[in-house]
Amino acid sequence: MLDKETRKHILDLVNREVVPAVGCTEPMAVALCTARATELLGCKPEGIKVLLSANILKNAMGVGIPGTGMIGLPIAIALGSLIGKSDYQLEVIKDLSPESLEEGKQFVAEDRICIGLKSNSCEKLYVEVTCESEGHQATAIISGAHTHFVFEAQDDRILLDKRQACSEETAENDIQLNMKLVWDFATTAPTDELRFILKTKEYNLRAARESRKGNYGHCLGKTMDRPLSHGIFGNSIFSHIIATTASACDARMGGAMIPVMSNSGSGNQGICATNPVAVYAEENENTEEELIRALMLSHLTAIYIKQSLGKLSALCGCVVASIGSSCGITYLMGGSYQDVCHAVKNMIANLTGMICDGAKPSCSLKICSGVSTALLSALLAREGRHVTSAEGIIDDCVDQSIHNLTSIGKEAMCATDDMVLRIMTSKQGC
Repeated sequence: MLDKETRKHILDLVNREVVPAVGCTEPMAVALCTARATELLGCKPEGIKVLLSANILKNAMGVGIPGTGMIGLPIAIALGSLIGKSDYQLEVIKDLSPESLEEGKQFVAEDRICIGLKSNSCEKLYVEVTCESEGHQATAIISGAHTHFVFEAQDDRILLDKRQACSEETAENDIQLNMKLVWDFATTAPTDELRFILKTKEYNLRAARESRKGNYGHCLGKTMDRPLSHGIFGNSIFSHIIATTASACDARMGGAMIPVMSNSGSGNQGICATNPVAVYAEENENTEEELIRALMLSHLTAIYIKQSLGKLSALCGCVVASIGSSCGITYLMGGSYQDVCHAVKNMIANLTGMICDGAKPSCSLKICSGVSTALLSALLAREGRHVTSAEGIIDDCVDQSIHNLTSIGKEAMCATDDMVLRIMTSKQGC
């Protein structure tokens, strides 16, 4: 068992990275920043100027905003200003009412909001909001993480400025993980220390159930539950996992006012790291302790990969979260540490290169691809089969294989990210 101090550092990290969120985390981060700037201003703004990194803009353009029936940033910004509370973090607009929605729509219609790209920003996650009223202004900046405020100012008075120290502070505070440390923690830490991770199951399976009450996104989860789909895929653990995971994503991307438990700043990653593991454990009749350890293994693996990939990248986040769920399922199948490492290699060999082209309803399709691969990779690993270092980007060392994946996503795919954004912002109706 790991020593108490190491376990505390890891628990602190998980508690920071696995948190509730309502709606897509990128527009919610913008709404959160707007709420804080409005609080600093002290009154309803007459105008709001928003500057964003390209990755934030990309992920916020086409996704539904919870409870509004609308997509995109303007309504999220308006509601962040009108009803948002920064104390709510990524649940910033949970006090939405029909009256405040109408007020938000009017705010947008009055053309009070200006949105642009932050020039010369090297930070992939960057939100800057300035609110103005009666000759006064207030500015708030989020950078590096979806709820991490690094700058606050009222007129010319600076209240907070951690912009230079941001990356150094994160590096100092976070324990640096590796796959063996992730495995040892998840499988040996006292169960009572890990029990809180069951909240992910509670939130994310509830999101799947609520999704079935409406028609959200592309209804992929509901489609997988229909007789035709059962005739093709079977009424099996596989189809149940796909349907339950996709349903939660359908609701979230479709703008349902349903909270989910996120991972590393992404609700879809939280869903993808949770629901496949929870459904498999239930249908395989694993014990509660096995479920707790599998969920922790899944979520902590995703957090580990994100440490070197970054919060936002050109690589689809479902690749990362699906690797986590494959590890969790492999464990539930009775797998060893070696089996888990083999599952990771199988995943990297298959899914590397799946692009992120923003948060949107079709994310559920990518999640299905990731979860399908997670199950296949786990099965292969338990059969003693895995992709070897003679093949592609896989290395004998599982940690090096992970860093090969994240290097491609963080560095090699930068040009891809630029092209994706250029395509998304220049589309015209055909």
